[in-house]
Amino acid sequence: MNVLITGAGGFVGQHLIQQLLASAPQHTIHGTVLRSAPAASAAHPVQYHQVDLRHDRAVDALVQAIQPNQVYHLAAQANVARSFEQPWETLENNIRTQITLFEALRALPKPPRIVLVTSGEIYGTHAAAEGPFDESAPFQPSNPYSVSKVTQDMLGFQYWHTYQLPVLRARPFNHLGPGQNLGFVAPDFAMQIARIEAGLQAPVMHVGTLTAERDFTDVRDIVRAYLLIMAHGEPGAAYNVATGTACTVRHLLDVLLGMADVAIDVQTDPTRVRPGSAPKSWGDSSRLRIATGWQPALSLEQTLRDVLNDCRQRVQESTKADA
Repeated sequence: MNVLITGAGGFVGQHLIQQLLASAPQHTIHGTVLRSAPAASAAHPVQYHQVDLRHDRAVDALVQAIQPNQVYHLAAQANVARSFEQPWETLENNIRTQITLFEALRALPKPPRIVLVTSGEIYGTHAAAEGPFDESAPFQPSNPYSVSKVTQDMLGFQYWHTYQLPVLRARPFNHLGPGQNLGFVAPDFAMQIARIEAGLQAPVMHVGTLTAERDFTDVRDIVRAYLLIMAHGEPGAAYNVATGTACTVRHLLDVLLGMADVAIDVQTDPTRVRPGSAPKSWGDSSRLRIATGWQPALSLEQTLRDVLNDCRQRVQESTKADA
């Protein structure tokens, strides 16, 4: 079984690889990366390929060489704040790479099953949502990133409907966990705490909006859902991946502050307030649970502890490197 993961060097890609290595060690895993491709080893037997997914000839050649049986399409510009700063970069990257990849995949003699990762951001957010969003909720994108994800989602449906390409659409809501890049709320909070504990920052944390409510799932539960969707999902269908519970960003902050080794003051920084960020977004994953039996296994508290410890480790390694 040949498995292709696009965006394999990213936060989610690395966790997905670990899940695949643990659950299906007999598979041959290929991963695309945009920049330097690490070499495979006995301890990490993934074959990485450095390729720009916007370039059709390079993607065609890679797909023909691998002949994948399964594809997880993760590659994307996923930072909402950056999408406001670079809207065209976000739209071109996320839409063009998918079209290039799907055109190459549908040319194969037997097209692979494809888990296409879009986002719960496509539903937007609502101040008075009576319940979590299910897959029939209307799209109300509120930023360039979510616009790109609506397009990716609809392209996935169109390629299934028009070409019978077996596309399974995963719509994950907010996810977090160890290894996540800065620019997302949990690692941004945790990194400030880690720097303050190490004496590298004054004991003041700078934050943006704390009243927004989001549905947070551990990335390790998210990638487990992707494997189950690949195994049991229905081509053409969409599956929300979410806990079904919303909590405020303030709650995330309070939990992390409760884990800190020092007292920390909190101050609002207007530059960290995201435009168009409305109050509440949460997901109904009943369809996924019925189809696959998936349930989130890790608590938010455990996830945040792992995020904070990961940031502490990063600060420690950075301090050693600078010494």
